[in-house]
Amino acid sequence: MTRLDDPALVAAEYADETRLMRRARGFAGVGTPHDARVPLVEAVLAAAPARVLEVGCGWGELAEWIARDTGAEVVAVDLSPRMVELAAGRGVDARVADVQALPFADESFDVVVAAWVLYHVPDRDRGLAEIARVLRPDGTFVASTNSRHHLQGLRDLVGSGPSPSTFTREDGGDQLLRHFASVERLDVDGELVFDDRAEIDDYVRASIAMSPFADNLPAEIGLPYTVRSGCSVFVAKKNAA
Repeated sequence: MTRLDDPALVAAEYADETRLMRRARGFAGVGTPHDARVPLVEAVLAAAPARVLEVGCGWGELAEWIARDTGAEVVAVDLSPRMVELAAGRGVDARVADVQALPFADESFDVVVAAWVLYHVPDRDRGLAEIARVLRPDGTFVASTNSRHHLQGLRDLVGSGPSPSTFTREDGGDQLLRHFASVERLDVDGELVFDDRAEIDDYVRASIAMSPFADNLPAEIGLPYTVRSGCSVFVAKKNAA
């Protein structure tokens, strides 16, 4: 089974943005009316932060969005130099850094954001401890991820097996409670609609876990093809309110 926290795999996947941006439609409101980033940004807004850190920022669209909507100072980090380059090109204060060893002082941020990234962290407890360390007292950690059943219809179609994610809707809350005083979860469920087979093939080939099985895609598929999506946003508090 593919290990989503394999450092070599992660480095290769995020060396450029091509595959990432193709598979982002699974949560970013392309092909579906449900943009799972909206409740994430709303959770950040509710915390009224002055300073925000995003870990695993990708191409920087979310960090830019948060800065625009909150007016906060936003710092973004990613392990991939290419992702940092793209984020910086959007005007984001972006830096190469590892969530497992954040280069920031204790209690530096009001909010930390991790959007669809924690399943890539090899030592997740270490990463979460670092996030808690850089949060101010009563700070807020906002993390998004997928259900283990997210896009199950596509996995069934190509026979890729269950999701290999080790940080999901179903188990993420318990992992967060090892480092935070309270955790709330908001589920964002919807559908992803594909209008032709080529779109399905393109999405499967962009997927980290499903791409090795892409040649199993049936020649004939009933269209439009609809699969259920399932994302969740966790809101964790460093100290109990």
